[in-house]
Amino acid sequence: MKTEVLIDMLARGAGPAPRALAARRFAPVAAAGLLTSALLAVVLMGALPGSVFATPAPWIKLGYTGMVALAAGWLAARASLPVARVDAPRRALLAVVLAMAAVGAGSVIVGSPSGQRLDALMGHTWLQCPWNVLALSLPALGLSLWAVRGLAPTRPVTAGFAAGLFAGGLGAFGYSLSCPEASPAFVAVWYTLGIVLTGLLGAALGPRLLRW
Repeated sequence: MKTEVLIDMLARGAGPAPRALAARRFAPVAAAGLLTSALLAVVLMGALPGSVFATPAPWIKLGYTGMVALAAGWLAARASLPVARVDAPRRALLAVVLAMAAVGAGSVIVGSPSGQRLDALMGHTWLQCPWNVLALSLPALGLSLWAVRGLAPTRPVTAGFAAGLFAGGLGAFGYSLSCPEASPAFVAVWYTLGIVLTGLLGAALGPRLLRW
């Protein structure tokens, strides 16, 4: 019998690991990832002026990225456990992304004159934004993959992708403290792209780093 078949049989009969175990591994990762991404963003890119926080723009960015990190962390924790279902966290994450897309589309259609809609979508930093999010997410990605590996995942690609999305949300949260863009449409497109890029990196690393 092949090792992979034996592992799959054992995992299917074992049942999911205790949820508290996943929480104990992911909670410090979330705290460390948020702190690291925020510090790197402020030190390397500069902090937003305090007056900006009197407007809705930074709170929309922080709220969106925080909700993505929360939903993706739930997904990563579930994907890290043998035979655990991932449908509910997957739907929650999709709902967060679609809600932000709706807010972004509404802000462009209702709040921007037709001649300025492309500017609202592209902003001034569209080319740098996804890569900045990815770069700020790398420390959290390493920690997330460590957390996942300790829970013995049987789906390394899925678990790696979920860990990457979790790290991407944490990195994007930190980037929100430095990003000068104010358009929700910009956030819906370019922040999400940076988060997805981090997820794809996690998926690529999963089969190499999450095997046991």
